[in-house]
Amino acid sequence: MTRDEFNAFCAALPVTSHVVQWGNADVWKVGPKVFAICGWNDGKDAFTFKVSPLVFEVLGDQPGIRPAPYLASRGMKWLQQYDDPGLSDAELKEHLCLSYDLVAQGLSKKKRQELGIVIPVARG
Repeated sequence: MTRDEFNAFCAALPVTSHVVQWGNADVWKVGPKVFAICGWNDGKDAFTFKVSPLVFEVLGDQPGIRPAPYLASRGMKWLQQYDDPGLSDAELKEHLCLSYDLVAQGLSKKKRQELGIVIPVARG
């Protein structure tokens, strides 16, 4: 997946917003909370996303995937695909959707209603 494909995919999810910060990283949010980041790997595209504790343990030491710098060191369950082989584009998209859902679920019920978020997000 390229950075442009990543950005287009994240933009297509409901009620997302995009900012560029942290050294030219593309940061995607649902409501006010981050769910995906592209950047942080010495100029090469790296894709960072939130995961469940089980996925963190299973995928965290797969080739091309690592606990996300900065985030995982603070006890958060985030992974980063930083090199090959990593995940296929389809698998990465699924994990981005799951990250979106995890973050959206963490919003207050009131905030989800304000934003019109229905959990889980329908994908077609």
